[in-house]
Amino acid sequence: MGIADDIEGSILAHPTVRRIELVGSRARGTATELSDWDYHVTADDFGRIASDLPALVAPWRPLAAQWDRLGDVAGYLLIFPGPTKVDLLFPDVPRRSNPPWRAGPDTLAAMDAHFWDWSLWLVSKRRHGMKDRVRGELLRMSLHILEPLGVHSIPPTLEEAATHYIRARDRLEARYRLRLSRRLEQEVLPLVLYRPTGLAS
Repeated sequence: MGIADDIEGSILAHPTVRRIELVGSRARGTATELSDWDYHVTADDFGRIASDLPALVAPWRPLAAQWDRLGDVAGYLLIFPGPTKVDLLFPDVPRRSNPPWRAGPDTLAAMDAHFWDWSLWLVSKRRHGMKDRVRGELLRMSLHILEPLGVHSIPPTLEEAATHYIRARDRLEARYRLRLSRRLEQEVLPLVLYRPTGLAS
């Protein structure tokens, strides 16, 4: 399990956490090598564990660490080199989806993390042959990330989503005189572009 096991132990050691349980395809034994490590976390004080999470995971230097903007429950989404995606979900903490992003110099880095996290998750769904799910999520991604960046066509594939995203992001970087880290992109993009023989987008 590697880093996922380490993160599980660190979260379980927090004084407000009563339980942490592996769920999803990893628990069912149906995972691909790119499947998320999904954990349900039960805590007596969500506010406290939420505020402590960045420090708890910092020793493993995540490439991305963000709260899920679109989930039905609170979720802290992590990506580590590999890439390895670990999602800490709090099923007892319901929430509403955020509206689409507003692109600007203060949000571009967070949008970048959101795009690559979403893309990595969709690569795993594609590996499972979930074509309809991928197409539906690309429509949703278009609304929440690509349109705010100025991309008005809905990409039919993950590859095209990445191409449109990178062009739009680079254009805004130049406008805002920013340069975001490419470490997360370098981890995820090769997986987006690579498809085993016979696997359609």
